[in-house]
Amino acid sequence: MTEPWDLPDRQIKVTMMLCDYAQVADGKMNVIGGGWTITGPQPAPFGIALMLEVPWNQADVEHTFRMELIDLDGAPVVPVGGEDPVVIEGQFEVGRPVDTEVRTPTALPFMAALNSAPLPLPPGGTYEWRLAIDGDTREEWRLPFSTRPAVV
Repeated sequence: MTEPWDLPDRQIKVTMMLCDYAQVADGKMNVIGGGWTITGPQPAPFGIALMLEVPWNQADVEHTFRMELIDLDGAPVVPVGGEDPVVIEGQFEVGRPVDTEVRTPTALPFMAALNSAPLPLPPGGTYEWRLAIDGDTREEWRLPFSTRPAVV
């Protein structure tokens, strides 16, 4: 019999938020200035608070992630004066706790704080951070935001 936590379609659950700054410490996420969707028009430092709940069948496996900044048309964003699109890439692996029984139907959390220096983006624009894990992306793995128009 296949148990719910053994099903191949059990996916990683993602919770993410734009913030001024994020930090992971003592198994908790500390978020400063969280939940914004409008910034600027001047460039400002920012963070992305990211929590992943990894199902049992995907623990102890190395996963890759890619956070890509795209514009309203879905094109990669190159900051003003820059040459390369804005992309954050990496790997993560969530281990099973030693005292967990085999196939315990529990999510194993992984938290990441992605902080960045100010990005010079054109004023009055609409953007989106798009997350992909192991090449897969979903509608709910997106963080849209916009920059205020320039003050004249």
